[in-house]
This record gives sequence, structure tokens and C-alpha cells, in this order.
Amino acid sequence: MSGRVVLVTNVLHYAGPASVTKLVTDGARVVAQDASFVDAKACAAWATAHPGVLATPAQAPADVVAAALAAYGRVDALVSNDEFPALRAPVEQARLDDLRNGLEAMVVRPFAYAQAAVGPMKKQGGGRLLLITSAAPLRGLANYSMYATARGAANALMLSLAKELAPHQITVNAVAPNYMNNPTYFPPSLTSNAEAMAKMLKNIPLGRLGRPEELGALIAFFCLGECEFVTGHVIPIAGGWA
Repeated sequence: MSGRVVLVTNVLHYAGPASVTKLVTDGARVVAQDASFVDAKACAAWATAHPGVLATPAQAPADVVAAALAAYGRVDALVSNDEFPALRAPVEQARLDDLRNGLEAMVVRPFAYAQAAVGPMKKQGGGRLLLITSAAPLRGLANYSMYATARGAANALMLSLAKELAPHQITVNAVAPNYMNNPTYFPPSLTSNAEAMAKMLKNIPLGRLGRPEELGALIAFFCLGECEFVTGHVIPIAGGWA
């Protein structure tokens, strides 16, 4: 739906680039947040490269939402794009501080964004919250218990918020990627390694990595699509792996 105001977090990472490209193409007014935008030059350079997108240097979730409201008077959709390293460690070697940091980035921060956005959405008569999580907790991954735990908690957060906010016409869903071709989790050093890629692709029923534009299309469906009767779902985008 053209003209909707969509706030996207961590735009330089994970699902951020694909989200912004598709949302802008489909006519959304995008407000972009990224940790790098605290540097005024970096923020200005990114904004110049993405005309029509509002890049905010704000970092605290309440301040980011406030920036969107100041610019457009509303927030129709929030894409909580919570990227974090896929923590890998056998349980007996895992560092509890890594788990705590993962929970902060992948659970506490999206909760804070939802908390900041829900009030304005209730006042305007509705809205859409979309958490970008992971398919990992849907199947479990050996040696990735910290990462899968945090992502699973985010999926549970989505489900509870969906039930709480449905009476206010606010939909809440989660897009759960795995095996997407983006440098956050699949750096060029891996994708250029033919032997490693052949071994990995055997795990994916479709036999390939997902394309960024496919992830962007799914995100745009939840933010801009005309179907507003879908809420409380974790939608894996993983080529049949989950």
C-alpha cells in the first residue's frame, strides 16, 4: 500500500538492505535506523545513496520511533531487523555473557521497539509489527543453543504480542530466515568456497541459497500487503529446511 510509513532497524545488516529496496520500490515512506548512523557523515552518505529514505541518527528505540513520528506523524509498520552473530559453541564451552548479549540484541531490543511503537499504533487505529528472527529454533541446531534460544524467545514474544494487540488491529508476525544469501551470515569467504557450499546446499531441499529480493518480497507483504488477517505466525523462509 503506497504511502505507508515503515520503520526498519539495522538497515545495513541482515534483512535491512533487501527490506529497504523492496519497500521503497513499492511506495513506502521508509525510516531507517542503524548503529553506524551515530556518525553524521555515515548517516548522510547512506541517505544520499538512498533518496527518499529518512535515515535517523537516533539509537534508543523510543527515540527512533519518535523520529518517525516527527517526520510523518505515524508509524504503520515496524520491521525489527535484529541481526546478531550466530553464536557457535558446545554447551560446556559457551560463555554466559555471549548468551546475555544475544538475548539483549534479539529479545530485549525488539521488545523495546514494540513497546515504543504500540502506543502510536493504537492511537492511529492499527499497525503492523514484524520481527526478523530465524528458522534455527524451529528445528534446533547443535552447538548453536545460545543463538537458537534467543531467536526462539523472539518467536515466542511475537506470538504473545499478537494475541495481546489483535483487539487494537495491530498484527504481529515473524519472518524466520535461514540459508539466505547475505553477508551477515554467509560471508564471501564462505560462498566462494565450492566445497563448503556443496556440503551446505545438501541441507536445503531447494538446493540453493535464498535471494535477498525474495526475503524483501516477504517482508513487504507483511508491511504493505492488503491482507490484514494474518497475525501470530512465524513464517520460515529457508528453502524447505524448516
